[in-house]
Amino acid sequence: MSLRLISPDWLPNLSKANDAHKYDHGHAVILAGGPGKGGAARLCARAALRVGAGAVTVLCESAALPENASRLDAIMLGLCDTPGDLRERMADPRISALCLGPGMGLGAAQATLLSDALDLSQGRSLVLDADAITHLARTPDMAQKVHKACLLTPHAGEFARLFPKIAARLDAPARNGPAYSKLDATRDAARQIGATVLFKGPDTVIAAPDGQTALHAAVYDRAAPWLATAGAGDVLAGLICGLLARGYAPFEAACWAAFLHVECGRAFGPGLTADDLPDMLPGVLARLTAQV
Repeated sequence: MSLRLISPDWLPNLSKANDAHKYDHGHAVILAGGPGKGGAARLCARAALRVGAGAVTVLCESAALPENASRLDAIMLGLCDTPGDLRERMADPRISALCLGPGMGLGAAQATLLSDALDLSQGRSLVLDADAITHLARTPDMAQKVHKACLLTPHAGEFARLFPKIAARLDAPARNGPAYSKLDATRDAARQIGATVLFKGPDTVIAAPDGQTALHAAVYDRAAPWLATAGAGDVLAGLICGLLARGYAPFEAACWAAFLHVECGRAFGPGLTADDLPDMLPGVLARLTAQV
């Protein structure tokens, strides 16, 4: 097992070839919630587009189409009222990554969509965030469908719901050493679920099923307390999905997204809202590129 500390020294080159077509940089698909619940998916989609996915589509039910259409321009829209609609969409070979969870909802219909997405995404990358993680925690049989191209992004509460035994061991007092750490817990979770896990927090830990682990500490001179705001996690999920769409492996995409997420928060500073984060990315990328 190896541990990396995430730093700008090994960030990817996110430039694009002069003769590239948009689909050369991937097509990210975000599943949205119902009417009045699409904000999270829109934040996610904007982040995926900003980080360089060639095309981004938000799928939503018919009743939510007007509100999403009024808020999105460069991002495409598609209808997804039934599992059959999702299967039809997934027949498009240009789709390279999906994100489910932000504002998705916790009803039976959404659980069916998630189950079908896991079945249909074999060979494609899939970000599972927020409500998608709760569905997995509620339905162990569905959790068994998670595959190695998936990437889960739980915060502490979601982590405890999905991995209760691991979370209990992490929270237990350390009466003798070595203590069981967040690094250990994330590694064990990734091994158990068979996918990459990004355990969110100021001390974000990312682990792959093979034990490869990275730590991103947003503390001291890299602290970004302004990221403690509604929707910031949806933007992180979108950054990951956009990088996955571009062809990066789940572990690498999670590491780079975590770093860029904090850089955007630090670049804006006090007064930050989640809506600001995607728009900070071009300046952050320009600065990082100039430093190389």
